[in-house]
Amino acid sequence: MAHKRVANPALFICDLQEKFRPAIHEFPKVVATAQKLLKASQVLNIPVIATTQNRARLGETCPELALDAPGGIKTLCHVDKTLFSMITPEVKKTLDSLKASGPLSCIIVGIESHICVTQTALDLLSAGHKVYVIADGVSSCNKEEVPIALARLRHEGAAVVTSESFLYECVGDAGTPEFKQIIKVVKDHSQSTKDVLQTLCKI
Repeated sequence: MAHKRVANPALFICDLQEKFRPAIHEFPKVVATAQKLLKASQVLNIPVIATTQNRARLGETCPELALDAPGGIKTLCHVDKTLFSMITPEVKKTLDSLKASGPLSCIIVGIESHICVTQTALDLLSAGHKVYVIADGVSSCNKEEVPIALARLRHEGAAVVTSESFLYECVGDAGTPEFKQIIKVVKDHSQSTKDVLQTLCKI
């Protein structure tokens, strides 16, 4: 049995909603990274948790993520919230239902980096979980908010990583059967990954 470098992973998709599309800096790039991670989550059997913020006003989750759509990606829960953090009572209950043998490795993508993503990460860290914030998978209305939020989260103990770095860490071994499928996901998204990194992660 290959050593699992990332124990008990869970993917959190934070508030990637239709109404945010025109407001968020490089929104399509965030969606592209979320799509890549969702594809990988199916290969690696990673549970998916998604939220919307005030859906009645801000709209549904973007249709191209195909969350809970026929033939799409089934989530463990896909809940609407008014809390800024994704860790609502319903999400807490869902996390408990995973009955993980230790802390979760929580992978967060979505918006806004300095509000809902930050508060979700802080709640998960204070509950003792490991948190990976995907640098090429988060954004805000004002792009200047992003590096400040990521610096704070790093300081609080979250790992700030790229989606590709995370996927390789998750697999951990080129000899595993999943590796071939993950390489395909990486290759299929290679141009989009390059574009995303050049816009969302430029130093």
